[in-house]
Amino acid sequence: MKKLKLVFALSLLVAVAAGCAAISGPAQEDSRSSYERIHEMLVNLQTYRAVATVEYISNRGSNTFDTLKHARRDGRYRIEVTAPENVAGSVTVFDGTTISQFNPRVSGRVAVSARENPERSEIFLTSFISNYLASDDVSVSVGSFGQGNFTVLETVVPGNHPYMASERLWVDNQTLNPVRLVIYDRDGAERVIVNFKEFELDADMDDSLFTMS
Repeated sequence: MKKLKLVFALSLLVAVAAGCAAISGPAQEDSRSSYERIHEMLVNLQTYRAVATVEYISNRGSNTFDTLKHARRDGRYRIEVTAPENVAGSVTVFDGTTISQFNPRVSGRVAVSARENPERSEIFLTSFISNYLASDDVSVSVGSFGQGNFTVLETVVPGNHPYMASERLWVDNQTLNPVRLVIYDRDGAERVIVNFKEFELDADMDDSLFTMS
């Protein structure tokens, strides 16, 4: 299934690329398709830093947070909420074993030795990459919204979570930066929307970022 979908998608991407005007920068010298370059970026990604909004959608409405994320390919991450004001400054860190949380409105921190849960981990690009590389059920298409052309990757979310069954990632064909990640429930309804405002690939990160002292 995966091979068939990818063959079709690559043919589509080549056709689209042939009809597009030339773009400036290194991409002019790269004869590979957008998908091939994006695939290589995802496979080789080790760290990233991002400024992103995260919207959680439930049957009762939605809540949106502005965040600053640091993540490593091995699963470690740090996420700081910068807005809205009533939760700004809250920090959650996962060092690979322990989840630590800091709330500036509460004295001290809380450290919980527990398994990670998908409501947190699945909002990171590193989780998408793991799911994408491990799944035989992957599709690739082209799309656009706002300004620009994008490659859209879709894969399943493991774990049989009722509200996190599949996900799609939009990647800019020119910059190769992720711009949007959407997680869907079993009925295909949007449950989590991550919009990347800034993205830095393979950013330098000290290990201290993933500990709460």
